[in-house]
Amino acid sequence: MKILGIDHVAACVVDVGMAAAPFLSHLGLHAGPREFVAAQKTEASFLLTPEEAGACIELIAPAGNPTLEKFLQKRGPGLHHVAFRVDDLAAALRELAEAGLPMIDTVPRPGARGHHVGFLHPSACGGVLVELVGHVSN
Repeated sequence: MKILGIDHVAACVVDVGMAAAPFLSHLGLHAGPREFVAAQKTEASFLLTPEEAGACIELIAPAGNPTLEKFLQKRGPGLHHVAFRVDDLAAALRELAEAGLPMIDTVPRPGARGHHVGFLHPSACGGVLVELVGHVSN
């Protein structure tokens, strides 16, 4: 597995529009793609740097997703996960599962922006939920 970089850092929020306001008005980020991710029952909004380079912020809100609803009830809005771009998502998930890491996903599933994603269980990385991001071809 080869990590190509940080894709995004995600925060779970109640309302992506309201949560985006300070990032847009005070930090100089720009509104990027916003979509309903049906496979995950999640509303996602990406906030981009002015150059649209490097990592971005993803705001996610439950839209019928019980796991995100539980997250908000238990912890309130805040950091949800860190996502890394990988060269071959399917191979990375297999490699990590074979190494014995606790996994949420062992095969890629549809994610936001037309990408496929896979999650490691938070216990795999010291309590941090990690998402691996590939592209549609992965």
